[in-house]
Amino acid sequence: MSQKVLLNANEVKIALHRLACQLIENHNDFSNTVLIGLQPRGIYLADRLKQLLETDYGIDKIQLGYLDITFYRDDFRRGDKILEANSTQINFIVENKRVVFVDDVLYTGRSIRSALTAIQSFGRPNEIELLCLIDRRFSRHLPIQPDYHGRQVDAIGQEKVIVNWEDQDGEDAVYLVPR
Repeated sequence: MSQKVLLNANEVKIALHRLACQLIENHNDFSNTVLIGLQPRGIYLADRLKQLLETDYGIDKIQLGYLDITFYRDDFRRGDKILEANSTQINFIVENKRVVFVDDVLYTGRSIRSALTAIQSFGRPNEIELLCLIDRRFSRHLPIQPDYHGRQVDAIGQEKVIVNWEDQDGEDAVYLVPR
């Protein structure tokens, strides 16, 4: 089986604008909201959303951080593969803020569980929401659902969702590929 295009560049653009509009509906001017991109790949989506909100929708002063969850993962010490940590870049307190976790693909939910634990080091948020570009809805190991998603995908276990970003990979596209 060859790769299947789930979203082309134009469809990614449409999904990003829809997600931005949904965020504006729920967070208005973002004065009490912070975006947290989950390392490693959620940061690209978070960057794009922040840029879109600022340039196309005129919302300024959006607080954006990057959260590394490597050492909070439940599989951190399992297996032979050595996990490499990414950098956490959060230069604000999340105490009493509305936090929006941003990740490219929601799969089993384990990364989000890790992020929920990791964010506590930066304060206690009033509320946490989840935004993802792709929701693999039938793959959950934990009862975690996104508040915002660009597209839902019904992929079987042996298939993998790959999100490419123009800045990093030379194109905006989402693929479903065999493992």
